[in-house]
Amino acid sequence: MAYYSVVYTYGPDQATQDENRHRHRAFLGQLAESGSLVASGPLVGTSPGRALLVMQGDSTDALRQLLSQDPFQKLGQVEDVQVDEWNPVIGILSGK
Repeated sequence: MAYYSVVYTYGPDQATQDENRHRHRAFLGQLAESGSLVASGPLVGTSPGRALLVMQGDSTDALRQLLSQDPFQKLGQVEDVQVDEWNPVIGILSGK
């Protein structure tokens, strides 16, 4: 399995996001428990709001399919999803 960086760009409907954040985070928690999600969190001070997810998976398409089940995506609260394969060469994720 490879590592991937995923950047979510959120839409402007803060009220819907606030109302459903617990569902979004529960979904991400399930991904963490399954080993697909390594870490996630908001990118501080970004406008529009964005978040970084570090994930493991078999392919970009497989991750996009998995993330399509995120309640935020189902509610139309994610305007863009950027998925890039990532090769950590230094640090705890590099395996060296």
